[in-house]
Amino acid sequence: MAVAVVVAGGAGTRLGHHLPKALVPLLGRPLVAWSLEVLVSVAPLRRIVVVLPAGEGLPDDPADWGLPAGAWDGPDGRRVTSVPGGAERSHSVRAGLRAAGDGPPQEPVLVHDGARPLVTAQLVRDCLLGVASGADAAIAAAAMTDTVKESRAPHGAAPEPGDAVGLPRVGRTIDRSRLWAIQTPQVFRRDALAAAMDRPDAELATATDDASLVEAAGGDVRLVPAPRHNLKVTVPEDLHLAGLLLAAQRPPGVA
Repeated sequence: MAVAVVVAGGAGTRLGHHLPKALVPLLGRPLVAWSLEVLVSVAPLRRIVVVLPAGEGLPDDPADWGLPAGAWDGPDGRRVTSVPGGAERSHSVRAGLRAAGDGPPQEPVLVHDGARPLVTAQLVRDCLLGVASGADAAIAAAAMTDTVKESRAPHGAAPEPGDAVGLPRVGRTIDRSRLWAIQTPQVFRRDALAAAMDRPDAELATATDDASLVEAAGGDVRLVPAPRHNLKVTVPEDLHLAGLLLAAQRPPGVA
């Protein structure tokens, strides 16, 4: 068995929406509801904790989010619950892990970004299998297909003195054959994730993803090939594309 933490505490600022990102409508239901529909279908997930913005919560009736009656319930009681998020992503993951309750050290803990509505049950199972097979973490990733160039200066840096062109200067071209674009879900052995989260708030705030914390501790992190269309909704164009892809996946006649 396993538990899941769905990180959905972000604001919808870059989407140009007044609602928190998790609650922005996508084809008639909140964005996060698409991920929850998939996760509740995966039987090994005995508990699912949704980390939402402070003041927000799950509706009493999952039908309000377009999900079947009883979607929040499991064989032993309430299966899907929510807790308030923290200031940064990793703080929210830590809050979700604590809310999931105790479990054996080897138990898989799945962390998923609620802004990735195109996750599939098969991808969830593949990531769970990676940890069940012995890795400390197994994370969804898409092999890079674009040519990747590294600039000499960080994004947004001022031009070099005397640079009349004013555009970022290429430092080098990177071999893409070993590069992967990281997604979620990311699955961890419970003790490995708990140890990674046992850090000061300021240190957690700098982590770009949870797997990087496990890597830094020397953990065995494996890559699970995932489709590129498992996109993260960040800007309005992403929301539009996600809607098109989800609509294309629906059987004919399904609203």
